Amino acid sequence: MNTLLFPVILAGGKGERFWPLSRKDRPKQFLSLDGSSRSLLQATADRLLALGGSWDSLWVITSSQIAEGIRQQLPNLPVENLLIESEGRDTAAAVAWTSLEIKQRYGEDAVIGFFPADHWIADQEAFAHTLNAATQLATSTAAIVTLGIKPTFPSTGYGYIEQGEKIGSFNELPAYHVNRFTEKPDRETAETFLSTGRFSWNSGMFVFRAGVVLKELHTHAPEIIEPLEQHGPDIYPQLPKKSIDYALMEKTTLAYVLPVDFGWDDLGDWNAIERLLKTEETPNVELATHVGIDTQGAIIYASNPEDVVVTIGLEDVVIVRDRNVTLVVKKERTQEIKQILKIIQSDSRFTDLL
Repeated sequence: MNTLLFPVILAGGKGERFWPLSRKDRPKQFLSLDGSSRSLLQATADRLLALGGSWDSLWVITSSQIAEGIRQQLPNLPVENLLIESEGRDTAAAVAWTSLEIKQRYGEDAVIGFFPADHWIADQEAFAHTLNAATQLATSTAAIVTLGIKPTFPSTGYGYIEQGEKIGSFNELPAYHVNRFTEKPDRETAETFLSTGRFSWNSGMFVFRAGVVLKELHTHAPEIIEPLEQHGPDIYPQLPKKSIDYALMEKTTLAYVLPVDFGWDDLGDWNAIERLLKTEETPNVELATHVGIDTQGAIIYASNPEDVVVTIGLEDVVIVRDRNVTLVVKKERTQEIKQILKIIQSDSRFTDLL
């Protein structure tokens, strides 16, 4: 792998839709959800280090609430490569601050890649091949490169990227100018997107030179980059809360997409466990001791191996047992877990459940 790439792990998310397993002291990126012994954060670091870099080139940006957990999970990460946000301000601020720090240390031609801490990737070799291509494109062109995942179904939960004119091939992968970004569409629109063959899912992974992205932030998001340049991270709580997609990617003319296929999932909620682990031979996905009659299409998880989950006549449900909480929800309504957390947060009896 080209060692000029400085990978940055975005590790500030809460992962609320994996509650009750994901809590304030144990966010989603600290969990192992694929049956392995490595957390999502550790697996992401493993994957990026396998590209040929070292701990010295790996960066992490996270929130103050979980910084100590990051240190415990990644003890080899240099202290100076862990950026701690005093208050979460979404991904635009995170990208701006990290890019400024890397530019200051390595110069404006340093190539930076941003990677969420909670993604699952199946094919490491294909992932490395793609990152080589993205690094080549970012090195040779004033480009903000995004990795577009080839869609396998008309998802209404992902953003989409429409590819425009082909600008060439890098490491044997075609690259295209981005025509537009579209936020989560309805089912009919998603089906239309897939039928054209021109759309990819927005993975939230980006590669660019430090100087290129900082210049574009000055053009399209001065309210974020200028205070950071003038006052440093102390200004963080006063920065506007915007995603990098909204603040920059939907506005810049330097966006390019590499449509890729290396087996990917953003692990957005409990249904992702089924996509990863379901087999045709088993009626359910069971990460627990389960005794059931006429139960199928269920996702069953218990953090304590001594807990036994017993079901009769259930279909298409998620059951999660963790510490003092049991969650039972229809798979089609897992997005509403966030609403439950708002109710719990407003009741003093349940604050220890968050």
